[in-house]
Parts: sequence; structure tokens; C-alpha cells
Amino acid sequence: MKKHFDPVAALAAARHEFGEHGGVNPSIEQSTTFTVMHPETMPEIFHGHLGPQQGCYLYGRHFNPTVIGLGHQLAAMENAEVGYCTASGMGAISTTLLHLCRTGDHIVSSGTVYGGTFALMHNFLPERAGIHTTFVDTDDLDAVEAAFTEKTKVLYVESMSNPTLRVADIQALAAVAHRNGAKLVVDNTFTPMILTPLRHGADVVVHSLTKFVNGASDVIAGAVLGSKDFIEGLMDVNGGSLMLLGPTMDPQVAFQIGLRLPHLGIRMAEHSRRAKTFAERLRERGTEVVYPGLPDDPHHDRLVRQANPGYGLGGILGVDMKTSARADRFMDLLQNEGRFGLMAVSLGYFETLLSCSAESTSSELGDEAQGAAGISPGLVRMSVGYTGTLEQRWSQLERVLEHMEREGNLRAG
Repeated sequence: MKKHFDPVAALAAARHEFGEHGGVNPSIEQSTTFTVMHPETMPEIFHGHLGPQQGCYLYGRHFNPTVIGLGHQLAAMENAEVGYCTASGMGAISTTLLHLCRTGDHIVSSGTVYGGTFALMHNFLPERAGIHTTFVDTDDLDAVEAAFTEKTKVLYVESMSNPTLRVADIQALAAVAHRNGAKLVVDNTFTPMILTPLRHGADVVVHSLTKFVNGASDVIAGAVLGSKDFIEGLMDVNGGSLMLLGPTMDPQVAFQIGLRLPHLGIRMAEHSRRAKTFAERLRERGTEVVYPGLPDDPHHDRLVRQANPGYGLGGILGVDMKTSARADRFMDLLQNEGRFGLMAVSLGYFETLLSCSAESTSSELGDEAQGAAGISPGLVRMSVGYTGTLEQRWSQLERVLEHMEREGNLRAG
């Protein structure tokens, strides 16, 4: 494995095309169906003998040139052979798991994952498909190993967990998965550019492109990145889960996201710079903050060891207010008095977004699973934006903290 990988350089090398009439932006292929020049070509496409590699397209749910173009760029960014894009992050996750697992198979998953992912594996897959999941603390490699059965096909983790910000030891987890004949699937939504899981042994990477990659909170989208054989299997007309379940990305969405990829590295670096600065200053004040970019965080060394240099250590931090009431008061003041950020789910927006995870994006876990995952009822997930100046935003945040101290809702630093 090479010691250094620069996703921006890889993306730039993959992105060199222009529009049909010479425009600096690529053209959008908006067609739902595609013409063949000779009647004998169509059955060849249906039988898998011809495809986009030979310039042959069939139907927009199968392959679309604009969507394929975005997939190629994302694959370069993630050091994958091939990528393909979906209508949502959950579309990417569900079709990946359904392609890797059959009825009766088993998944081992981190116990700290996005609430929708947890609900998919805890509720939907066992009830509807007979695919069961064991949730474990993936920091405990012995527990991970012990959870495997002869039916285990997937080990699933988030590169940086939602919302506890624990960093996965991807190389060690890949070794466990491969030793047991399973695939390691990594959700890299929180750390595009920062981490490249495929370089550390992951087999498949999924993204919610809705978040940092898109960056404007205006479209829903996802992606699956991996080997050529895997992606082609997903798109097989007879048995591919992406093809047959139909979570198709619209080419207009692919075009929009493609225009934002060139500045993703700059955005991630600034998200990270501000999050780190806020985390350091919050810690100095005595506020309980979770941020793996801080040297005393238990996952700091692991993050630094795996990170690509130049993009920081993450644009999300957690502030633990201990109770939901204090978390709600904190967010109310930040939005409605301090004008610091917005109370909303999702992340990766240019404005700071605030949510109490236990009451929102992790609510599917329930109290017991939240406790096992280490999710405090008062944990405020803060996706740090980059509008305004850093000092302006810090002043707004600090005034709210001082207000809460006067109310007795927060101890003085």
C-alpha cells in the first residue's frame, strides 16, 4: 500500500471532460431510454454482452452516462475501481446489503450507526428478508470475532460513527472480516477526502452524498464504490439489486453534485479547521466536547494514522449537555438568540446544523441500544459550517454558553 494518497489529485486526474458543444461543464443526458442502431444490439445488452463500456445504453434505471460520470469521479476519490450512484444513502446501503446477503445470512455491525441503518438491519431485514444482524462494539476486536457465524457475510461499520464520532480501525476490522470469509462494508459519509477506507482493506464503501459531498442540502443522493465485478453485479439486469430495486439517481442530481466535487477538498479542510478550533475552545471553557481531532480523544491516534493529510480531522463535533432538556435549551438559544446555527437533521451543510441525536437521527435505536452505543440523551451533534468568520461564529457560541451558565444550565469554565 502506498504511504500517501491524495483524493483531490485523484479526482482531478479523473475529471477532464467537456460538454457536447465544447462547454466547460459536461452535458446532461436526460433521456430515460436509449436508441440502438441495429435490432440485434438490444438482446446483446439484455444478456450482458454489451454495455456502457462499449458505448451501449439501455434504460435510465440501468445505466445513464451522466450518472456513470459522477460514479467514475467518486471512484477516483475513494480509490475504487468503479462507483455507481443511487437516489439516497439508504438506497446505497440497502442494495449493497441485499446483494451481499441472502435469506438466512448474517451481518455483524457496529452498535453505533445511523438510526436508519440500524432500523434497516434490526427491523426490516430480519422481518422481510430473514437476514439477521448482531450489533457489537467494534473497538473490541475479540467481540467482533466472536460475533461471526458460518452464515456471516458482512461486517458493517461507519468510518466515523454517527453520532459518537468513534473512528473505526479499518485495517484491523478488514482482517477480521476476511479471516471469516466476509466483506467489510464502510459508510464513509462523515469523512470524505479525510479517510479512504478501501486503501485500508475495506471491500465496499457507501456514502450518503446528501451530506458533505454535495454540501448544499438541496438534493438527496447516495453512492456505492468498490470493485468492477461488484458494481457490475449490482447492475446486472437479471439479478442486480441496484438494477431491480430501482433506487435510481436522476441525471440532473448527478450533474449538480459533479459541479461541487472539485471544491470538496477545500470545504472539508475548512469544516475541519473550524470544528477543531471550536472543540479546543469548548474544552478550554470546561464544556464536555467529543471530537476525535483533539489529542486526548481515545480515537485520535487511530484517526491520524488513517487520515489523508491536508483535509483536517472532521467537521462534526459533539457537545454533551447530559439531559435532553439542557440540549434543547442549548439548541434553542443557538438558533433563535445567538443565530449561530440551525436546528435540523443532516450534516455537511455550509451553515452549522444542530440536532440532539437521541431524540432524532438515533431515535430508532431506543434507550437500551443508545446506552450500549454510548449515546447520551443530551448529546448535541454539531455539523460545523463555514459561513461568516470563525471569530464571529465563536462569539455567538460563547455568548450562548455564558447565557446558559447564568441560567444554571451549564457550569462555568
